[in-house]
Parts: sequence; C-alpha cells; structure tokens
Amino acid sequence: MRNRYPNLLATVAGAALVAGCAASTPAPAPAPAPAPAARTEPVYQCNADSAKFAVGQPLTPQLEAAARARSGAGIVRTLKPGEAVTMEFNGGRLNLHVDARNRVTAVGCG
Repeated sequence: MRNRYPNLLATVAGAALVAGCAASTPAPAPAPAPAPAARTEPVYQCNADSAKFAVGQPLTPQLEAAARARSGAGIVRTLKPGEAVTMEFNGGRLNLHVDARNRVTAVGCG
C-alpha cells in the first residue's frame, strides 16, 4: 500500500494543475441596455419672405411674435444699427433689422 500514495498524490497534483490551467468559458456578455427615448424637438425653418410685412413698422413684442410665427422661425434676433453680432448661421432664426427709431428696415434668416 505504501507505493500507491506517491502515485495517487502525483495524479491528484497533476489533475489540479491541469484544471487550474484550463481555459474557463467566458461569461456571456450582458444584453445592451435599451437606448433612451430620443427627445424630439421641433425643427424650425425660417422663411424671410413671409415676414416682410414687418418692414416699415415699429418693432413691438406683438409684431415680433407675428413675424416669427409667419416666418416659421423658432427664435427672433433684433439687429440694431452698429451693434456687433455673431456670424453663425441658424436656419431657424429670424433676424429683424431696425433703425435708430426702432422701425424694421429689413428681415432675413440666419
């Protein structure tokens, strides 16, 4: 019986060594989380021709709102004489150019 233990010990140690080195099967990747619902914001497209009725009129909040609504713009920017403005283009913005007396002299988009 004495001869069996060294062989048994060597067999168990070899099996443990092989089991430790064996590649384990990777766990399956978790399913991707569903994408959050995209917020849909209205898309505005300015049409300056529809706001030309404002030219020659004094700028009031009511005129500004009417020009914005008719042009389809999302926002309105008032441009005063000599005022510095940014040059980025925004297709959903109506620009109302006014003179020193605050009368609309021109309309445009951007």
